[in-house]
Amino acid sequence: MPANLTPQYYEAEEVFKKAVTIEEKIAALEEMLAVIPKHKGTEKMQADLKKRLSKFKEEGQRKAKAAGRVDPFFIEKQGAGQVVLLGFPNTGKSALVASMTRAKPKVAEYPFTTTIPLAGMMPYQDIFIQLVDTPPITAEVVPPGLSGTLRNADMLLVLVDAASDDCLEQLMYCLSYLKEKKIIREGSAPGVRGVPPGRLLVLASRTDLPESKDNIQIMNELGPGDIELFPVSAARGLGLEALREKIFETLDVIRVYTKIPGREPDLKTPFVLKRGSTVLGLAGSIHRDLPRLMKSARIWGSARFEGQSVMRDYVLQDRDIVEIAQ
Repeated sequence: MPANLTPQYYEAEEVFKKAVTIEEKIAALEEMLAVIPKHKGTEKMQADLKKRLSKFKEEGQRKAKAAGRVDPFFIEKQGAGQVVLLGFPNTGKSALVASMTRAKPKVAEYPFTTTIPLAGMMPYQDIFIQLVDTPPITAEVVPPGLSGTLRNADMLLVLVDAASDDCLEQLMYCLSYLKEKKIIREGSAPGVRGVPPGRLLVLASRTDLPESKDNIQIMNELGPGDIELFPVSAARGLGLEALREKIFETLDVIRVYTKIPGREPDLKTPFVLKRGSTVLGLAGSIHRDLPRLMKSARIWGSARFEGQSVMRDYVLQDRDIVEIAQ
């Protein structure tokens, strides 16, 4: 069967041929795997791409280990989701992270204060969400390694200084960068990193300053029509509580509590699952052997009546309480 490769695939293949660094090669291979037509005629090509991708990832880890260093741009995910910030110098990324988490990033009026990613944990009701501050980008300089940090994220926050005369240029360049580097992408193949368009939020920062009102109107009129600006001010605390809520909503996760038969439920440490998860998925999160051992499950919350017995494929909702019997 012919492969019938698309122009997008050949474009990604050309990027791979020109790639210099391992990170660039990995990104190009991921793009090739994402856009290659999925049918029987490309099965061997897909397998080869996955093999080459695995090889380059192992090579990158091996080189880092041999050099005795840890990649400073790799941030291990913690909490209910990893939210990575992106923006130009002095757009308020560090101030926002400092205001919403217990992290202590260096906050200063001069540019390029942040040189490597820094993570903090943002409390939201009974869970924590990870916020990651990153070095700033400009039209001339993008820190090496930053694209990998962005690709690994569960959600992105683009910060634009609403009080700056070049706020529209900041917005357009950040969105263009994310698109050009294929960091924002629709559904992709397994193993291909990227952030869905629905998990991108643009923050108009420093909205406490008088210049911001007219600039936000300009960005709304001249910026992309599908982008909603979310106004915040870390200095005054404006919009931060609403932002917490928006982040949780955008991550599209649920909190599920568990209880042991005959005991009160544990309402302090919920399991955080993707929306659409089932009882069987929860069982696997609790212990890898539990899906095989479970005999029955009861639900308090979304079920028609409290303590209702449900099947393994029952779809859970936020704040459900689940009792699994073995």
